[in-house]
Amino acid sequence: MPEDVTVTANPVVLANAEVITPGGAFRGRVVLLGDKIAELAEGGDVPAGAIDCGGDVVAPGLVELHTDNLERHIRPRPAVNWPHNAAIAAHDAELASCGITTVFDAIRVGSIEGKGGTGWSRYARELADEVLAMRAKGALKISHHLHLRAEICSHSLIDELAQFGPEDRVGIVSLMDHTPGQRQFTDIGQYEIYMKGKHGLSDDSFEEHVRTRQALGEQVRDTHEVAAVAAAGRFGAVLASHDDTLVDHVDRSAGYGIALAEFPTTLAAAQACRAHGIAVMMGAPNLVRGGSHSGNVAAADLAEAGLLDILSSDYVPSALLFAAIRLGTLWEDLPRALATVSSAPAKAAGLTDRGEISVGQRGDLVRFRLEGEVPVLQGVWSSGRRVA
Repeated sequence: MPEDVTVTANPVVLANAEVITPGGAFRGRVVLLGDKIAELAEGGDVPAGAIDCGGDVVAPGLVELHTDNLERHIRPRPAVNWPHNAAIAAHDAELASCGITTVFDAIRVGSIEGKGGTGWSRYARELADEVLAMRAKGALKISHHLHLRAEICSHSLIDELAQFGPEDRVGIVSLMDHTPGQRQFTDIGQYEIYMKGKHGLSDDSFEEHVRTRQALGEQVRDTHEVAAVAAAGRFGAVLASHDDTLVDHVDRSAGYGIALAEFPTTLAAAQACRAHGIAVMMGAPNLVRGGSHSGNVAAADLAEAGLLDILSSDYVPSALLFAAIRLGTLWEDLPRALATVSSAPAKAAGLTDRGEISVGQRGDLVRFRLEGEVPVLQGVWSSGRRVA
């Protein structure tokens, strides 16, 4: 389904900028014509009609592969369901304001029957239809794609996956297993704090929740994993794992042909990913905060070990660019760090028309200046159109 965007007929020239390209940074200008990058030139001069960036950084638009932000907008409180089209528009505008020009909207597939407010209802097909319809109408500021979060330990995963097909252009299918006692929730104590804080469970309700979820996992895990892998092949989607903890998890991922590991929780898992040629993605909030809120491996530790390839904003859209700046300080290499939020995620998702500033690429740009270590956005262009 093509994206219907309105682009300017006249060139947009961003001059006197610190331009980030695959070959490094240079002082010069970027020319947008229509929806593409038409020209690059070195030098600090500002031609007539150009935008004088005053030395601001001009970088590729950010590419976000895994964000929970849309779900946050459609359910801003546990018992509140917001009108979907309004939520999609607000989500889209928020991402644009953070410099994100391509997003893979994470939508859960797989419902669960639960007690005490811990169940998951079906919503994936309806929400996907609404996102795709708004995209087709040109109602969105940035480029939206589908990321189906396949909840392996759920009741309805196979039925829900059957509702999608190649015509939906699903970009990513990730294998999610949130069964307590393993992967992200290996530490039951941390999981108990999380669940009681979010859902207000009593001791007895929490124990029942753990028992029933673990039993469900034992019942459906193998069958549902195979079904999700097959569905990704049917869609032509990139296959991702989630919260790999053990080397055995990564070996299993490699056997499925998984190319992207979302948020491995241990150093050993990240090392195994590198050995298998699986790209490692970590959360930008983890890097900003200096560690995982779940007590798992720190993104900075993986970065220092050379095991971090991609950053994702996860649950804080504004964290993506901020974390890339921090990573640039850690590595002493800003272009390399910005690649983790632009060219590297674009490549991992199979998008060859964006993610870097070079002639012929999509006109996706972000202009910012630094106030200390904080990037302050000065402008965002998506497919040649200014959106923030």
